[in-house]
Amino acid sequence: MITTPIDESVRARPAAALRPYVAWYSGYRQAGVAPAVHRGLPSPYLTLILTLDDPLTLAAHPDPAQPPGEYRTLLGGLHTTPALITHQGAQSGVQIAVSPLGARTLFGLPAGELAGADYPAEEVLGRWAAEGQERVRGARGWPGRFRALDGWLLQRAAEAAAPPPEVVRAWQLLLASRGLAGAARLAAEVGWSTRHLAARFHTEIGLTPKTAGRVIRFDRARRLLTAPGAPPLAALAAGCGYFDQSHLAREFNALAGCPPSRYRVEEPQRAG
Repeated sequence: MITTPIDESVRARPAAALRPYVAWYSGYRQAGVAPAVHRGLPSPYLTLILTLDDPLTLAAHPDPAQPPGEYRTLLGGLHTTPALITHQGAQSGVQIAVSPLGARTLFGLPAGELAGADYPAEEVLGRWAAEGQERVRGARGWPGRFRALDGWLLQRAAEAAAPPPEVVRAWQLLLASRGLAGAARLAAEVGWSTRHLAARFHTEIGLTPKTAGRVIRFDRARRLLTAPGAPPLAALAAGCGYFDQSHLAREFNALAGCPPSRYRVEEPQRAG
């Protein structure tokens, strides 16, 4: 019987050799807390979750046609609408933020094949997903779990396969511009036509350059919104490349399913 609530949230960087593919690890463990609903928001990273104890419960997916369900492991592609994650007072696991450029290396397929949907990771990755979960569950403490992830992923990265260098360059430029670089500029930089870049980019990343830029801007805005000392909404909108505060509000309603003021209250900043 739990007498003292547990609420742990830890974030760490992967081993240096994995950083071209993985942005961070987020570990979480809660028990004896109030039931809650959390939004899984659009971001520039694919999501791989390995649970530690209870399964992950998704009440709604980015694809509304996908039914709710429970997942021991979960692999989700890039998306433009929120997922809804629920728990009844306990949840635990590790979340791995995977660059779409790392999908071929770690998952053996382009990120475009995973876009807009969630999957039990073992359905896509086979026994390898179960092996990773076993390693994490067998490790002690968060540092030990993160080291286990490093070893598990480094074995996969040894079989490296990369997207076309033009797509890699376009994605890097888009990230560096904080989502503001237009498709024509990206195409000119990599030496492809806008149409050809859009097609190959969508195959490898899962979104068009325009939509990916929109997600990158939103991801930055929502992190700044819940950071200590967050600026007023009008200033935040201007700093993140929106036309005005109304434009920011429309994007939050579309991508988060709620206005920014509500998001700031309901979704305090956490690891991951």
